[in-house]
Amino acid sequence: MRGYPPQEPFSPIGERYHVEALRLGQGVVGEESAYGPDPYQGLLRFPAGQAAGGDTLLFFHGGGWTNGYKEWMAFMAPGLNAGGVHLVSAGYRLALGHVFPTGLEDCTAALLAVLANTRGRVFVGGHSAGGHYAALLALGPHRGRIAGCLPVSGVFEFGEGSGLPSRPRFLGADPANDAAASPARHVVAQHPPFLLAWGERDFPHLIAQAERFAGLLGDATRLVLPGCDHLGASYDTGRVDGAWLPAALAWMAAQA
Repeated sequence: MRGYPPQEPFSPIGERYHVEALRLGQGVVGEESAYGPDPYQGLLRFPAGQAAGGDTLLFFHGGGWTNGYKEWMAFMAPGLNAGGVHLVSAGYRLALGHVFPTGLEDCTAALLAVLANTRGRVFVGGHSAGGHYAALLALGPHRGRIAGCLPVSGVFEFGEGSGLPSRPRFLGADPANDAAASPARHVVAQHPPFLLAWGERDFPHLIAQAERFAGLLGDATRLVLPGCDHLGASYDTGRVDGAWLPAALAWMAAQA
């Protein structure tokens, strides 16, 4: 993508997602703004018509914390906008150049920028690594200003027992970051509502993590996306005839 510093080379699955996400979002144009000086500290807003109010979904892309662009999520906008929800896709600085908690700090800054310029309710969500950051935001110091959290195929645990095939490099050298970055370690009694979604054929360790995390939250809504693998779960968020979009719109509308 032009205008961005180089990222880590894509894995085969990452390259496949990159090509398909951009294809699905071709022709969908958003309004660009920045919340910081780095090229990755940007927002892409897709308004639902001209309404100043209404709900906003702030969504963070995946990419294993080492790859990704806010432009990836443009394909989500038409369906959400048709349902009256504004979409804001946020970028954040990536590993290996930036390790935890830099990405979380960027996501927090993006949230505060959206809150400062939004009249209606703000929900947060994300796919994979983005779902991880969304969950941390919803359990963090600004959770009272978040109307709900919608992680898709999110990551909620690091370290022993997480089931991850290897330690993600964005955690850096400090072993304390495993716990600090694990949403499952930060569940509090007063948290926003959660809609936890994952693919029926998602990575087994992420399905297990989501089930455990839902148990810790106690009141989360679970949504299994039929026939979807890890990438398909993301694509489903933009499909009018899919499982996620109608469920997410109804769930957001139902929150008090």
